[in-house]
Amino acid sequence: MSAQRKFGLIIVGDEILSGRRQDAHFRKVIELLGKRGLQLSWARFVGDDFEALVAEYKRSFASGDIVFSSGGIGSTPDDKTRDAVAAALDLPLELHPEAAALITKRTMEMAEKGVFNVDMGSPENQRRLAMGLFPVGAEIVPNSYNQIPGFFIQDHTFVPGFPEMAWPMIEWTLDNRYAHLHASSIEVAKSVIVYSLPESRITPALEFIENEWKTIKTFSLPTVARNGNKPYIDLGVKGPEGPELQEAFDYLRGAVLRVGGHFMDKPEGDV
Repeated sequence: MSAQRKFGLIIVGDEILSGRRQDAHFRKVIELLGKRGLQLSWARFVGDDFEALVAEYKRSFASGDIVFSSGGIGSTPDDKTRDAVAAALDLPLELHPEAAALITKRTMEMAEKGVFNVDMGSPENQRRLAMGLFPVGAEIVPNSYNQIPGFFIQDHTFVPGFPEMAWPMIEWTLDNRYAHLHASSIEVAKSVIVYSLPESRITPALEFIENEWKTIKTFSLPTVARNGNKPYIDLGVKGPEGPELQEAFDYLRGAVLRVGGHFMDKPEGDV
């Protein structure tokens, strides 16, 4: 069952933590998982610090979770992910033969266009080949954008930081390695915007819903007053689409009215 496996995301790069670049992966990974009836359980941001990366990967490998890691697998000195993964697993790095073949093919294609050097022994092409150094036992992750692969080992998928490359690689992994975990029914959320109601007053109704409809979860997302607008709660239920979800949602709306609140489909003042 998909509920028995958790999915995690590690986003690597000093440029994210410094604000030099904005993360593009968090929301997208949630979307890619959600389309398959899966859910992200946790996410972490880590800089280009070798010891910090080793510690993070040791933790994530020990967790047994399915993890996607983005960034740090290029060929410059700040790309430390491959070495950190190898250290975390106490494994040597080796040039993966499939990766080497793909990198060489890509290099020759670019050399024909006058962009790269045709000599694979040149320093720049040796750095390109170094992107195929993976921990022993790793498998490649195909990269449809430029053919330079990522790698997979122990339920961890390592992809570049570029969204154009990373997102198709994550999709490929979900559909080729974890298709058996895809849910037969997609989780749906139904919610209302509730005014004039403290969370504490509606909490018993939320507890009743989760006890009465075992496949349904509730959520309560309060706001504070800002910009002259009144505070409200985004209150709802989520679960497999069907009669139980609708029954729970109908009960929730009735409960709001019974305890003195009122609800709307969207916040007051929105257009």
